[in-house]
Amino acid sequence: MGQHGGAVNTVTQPERPPALTRQRFRSALISTAGHCKIACGFCFRADRAHGFLDIATYTRALSRLRETGVEAICLTGGEPAHHPQLRQLVRLAHQFGIPVSTVTSARDPDDVDRLADIARLLANVTVSADSAGAMALGRTTRSVASAITTLEQVPPAERVLHLTYWKLTAQECHDVYERIHKSGVQIQLSPVALDDTARQRAGFTFYNYLAQQREDADLLGRYFQLTPRFQEYLTALRAMHLYPERRPSCASATLYVSASGEIRRCPYGKTGVSVRAPRAEISRFLQAEPQDRTTPECAAICRADDTP
Repeated sequence: MGQHGGAVNTVTQPERPPALTRQRFRSALISTAGHCKIACGFCFRADRAHGFLDIATYTRALSRLRETGVEAICLTGGEPAHHPQLRQLVRLAHQFGIPVSTVTSARDPDDVDRLADIARLLANVTVSADSAGAMALGRTTRSVASAITTLEQVPPAERVLHLTYWKLTAQECHDVYERIHKSGVQIQLSPVALDDTARQRAGFTFYNYLAQQREDADLLGRYFQLTPRFQEYLTALRAMHLYPERRPSCASATLYVSASGEIRRCPYGKTGVSVRAPRAEISRFLQAEPQDRTTPECAAICRADDTP
């Protein structure tokens, strides 16, 4: 999704009293396109197709999400900066009273200019970057330095650098820390998430893969104050790999809308409902017990964790 070694929801919402219903959906990820020119090697996007999210489908989605109680949206991949009507997407959400954030990998000057043009309309911009090891693994060029350059040209209310990491070194951690400290942006961290096929293709055994994740986390802990929530996420991630039969049912409070207009509980959900469906059908889908189990991929997307 635009970033995307691990797409992350960075929407900020005000506190509200707990709902009386079983589950409350407070935010939504909206895919702006079914394709992405960046094509990271470790990308685990759920949807891959041609074409952009059209305005009619998007408007219908905003209406249904608002009725559901969604308070904020995050425009995600493909790459939002590639959408030819990006400003209109943001303005339409504002007309529904919904604040907008975005996750982007924008580095091209034209893409950065598009983001800069709407920056003050956004509550948050998250720019994705990869560690040197992740760049080699995914054949990307999304460096931390270039991400910070983008953030410096796109000054919204809140700026976040999302780092997908793999095979870190002490020097690299030190350099990232210095860059973050100097720029004043926030940082979010996610390990590279590989499914079994991608892991085997990359030549890692199951236990070597888990060992590398732990080594990277230990190294990050020397330079960053890892929050309890992030550490809990890493523990849960390890448990999902070791004990797949124990994976919990989906409990996400963040909905997902595909570029084709399908509402799901998660990008990886096997069931969904069209935004064009009758309201009663959408309501039944959202109130039904979730059928999907949490996976490492969807856990990375659902997690929203600021790591100072």
